[in-house]
Amino acid sequence: MKLFRCQACSQVLYFENTVCVRCGHTLGFLPEREKLSALEPMDEKDAQGGNQWKPLAAPEETRRFCVNAEQKACNWLVPAGTNDAFCLACRHNQTIPDLTIPGNLASWQRIQDAQRRLVYGLHRLGLPLKNRIEDPEHGLAFDVLADPQAGPKVLTGHDEGLITMALTEADDAERERRRTAMGEPYRTLLGHFRHESGHHYWDVLVREGGPLEECRAMFGDDSQDYEKALKTHYENGAPVDWQSAYVSAYATTHPWEDFAETWAHYLHIVDTLEMAGAFGLKLEPDIARNEALDTEVDFDAYRAETIQQLVDAWLPLTFAANSLNRCMGSPDLYPFMLSQPAIEKLGFVHDLIKRNRASQ
Repeated sequence: MKLFRCQACSQVLYFENTVCVRCGHTLGFLPEREKLSALEPMDEKDAQGGNQWKPLAAPEETRRFCVNAEQKACNWLVPAGTNDAFCLACRHNQTIPDLTIPGNLASWQRIQDAQRRLVYGLHRLGLPLKNRIEDPEHGLAFDVLADPQAGPKVLTGHDEGLITMALTEADDAERERRRTAMGEPYRTLLGHFRHESGHHYWDVLVREGGPLEECRAMFGDDSQDYEKALKTHYENGAPVDWQSAYVSAYATTHPWEDFAETWAHYLHIVDTLEMAGAFGLKLEPDIARNEALDTEVDFDAYRAETIQQLVDAWLPLTFAANSLNRCMGSPDLYPFMLSQPAIEKLGFVHDLIKRNRASQ
């Protein structure tokens, strides 16, 4: 993720900002340009009845807000005069919760924030982003569902491009309860989205004419019974030596989960490194007698040449961030170890994404 700057007053801006606190300009995100822009109102309305705005980052253009801005659930813009009511991210929404029920709107807004961060990252990586209209069978779509009053609770998951997110995951207390009950070191809305998107892109980039055999050589035979593997994992847990080859304990469940977990960690790494670079972070601890903890994020993480370039910056950064968190009595920012086999799996994901981008 980047930092942004107000084009009207040079105030530093963040991805979710909707108003500049210094000059008061309304802000909107231009997904195609990957810029958060100060806006000037143009008073007139376009053919869709939406108010038009002039982005100071692209003054030759006119834009209007995604309709979800009316619910304070989106700050992205769509080109004025188009037939699109929804922005690049929200066009993937298939089902949203009943917003008339108290509490649902606030929870959905939080989920929307995480969803937009996911889509930002997928767009930055040049990955295919077809929705259900463009690809009715395998397009990327989101169902955000509240638990029914009677019956089984909603489970977050993926099915042929459809990612289901349980609305209750937006409740910090409930999510922490589930994290603790399942023995997980990390559980966030954004982590859920990134993991489930890994299943989608396994389908799109590996299964559908991609390097399936190469993937199996790296992650294992995905044709093994998934439900049986899941049952075994929940009954017996992960192998005691799982850290020697996997990014997480859950990755040991099945090759599909190994790929999805690795994919999610790759997205964590590139996006966090981009933000570190935006802050100009450089590490050179005085106590170190070698360069193992030295790093400077002076490259575009989303366009890194090799996985080693990312890892060489990531490890010192997470050592420092984890140490800072402990000084505040907080959990580690990145509570994972990366073994060499896990890094090689990250390298497979890195090369897969590069290969897709080169083929476009």
